[in-house]
Amino acid sequence: MEYIKVGHIVNTFGIRGELKVESLTDFAEMRYKPDQELYIKKDNKYNSVIVKRMREHKGFLLVLFKDLEDINLVQQYKDCDIYIHRDNIHVLPIGEYYYFELAGCDVYSNNMKIGNVTDVEDGYQTILRISTDEKEFLVPYVPAFIKNVDIAHKRIDINVIEGML
Repeated sequence: MEYIKVGHIVNTFGIRGELKVESLTDFAEMRYKPDQELYIKKDNKYNSVIVKRMREHKGFLLVLFKDLEDINLVQQYKDCDIYIHRDNIHVLPIGEYYYFELAGCDVYSNNMKIGNVTDVEDGYQTILRISTDEKEFLVPYVPAFIKNVDIAHKRIDINVIEGML
């Protein structure tokens, strides 16, 4: 079964078992709502947990899981990642993609393969990190550079400008 990362546990918070979570999803309200099943990856094993409650605090989420309402039970999860089953992702509108769908795509310019997407970076704007045989380069994920995305065939066509490669 395939899992998708939706958060990272930064630390514990208080003594009642809350975990300070950096959310990695645009759907935090849904992913961390009460009774939602999530998976904490520890020691290469996905441990099922059920959300009891979630609240925001200083740019992070404070998440409490059922049956883990004690700091002694949750300390082991510090610095672990939180996942969902791939089957539970939202269907996005046409033309929008999850980062994990873009990573691994082959990149073409003028019908010639020039590399593949090794990472998708998110900041002020979304950037594709593309690796060729010789080097890496960055391409902003904007219509001026991205001509076509075909997730089914793992292919992205880009418009290369002078100095990009």
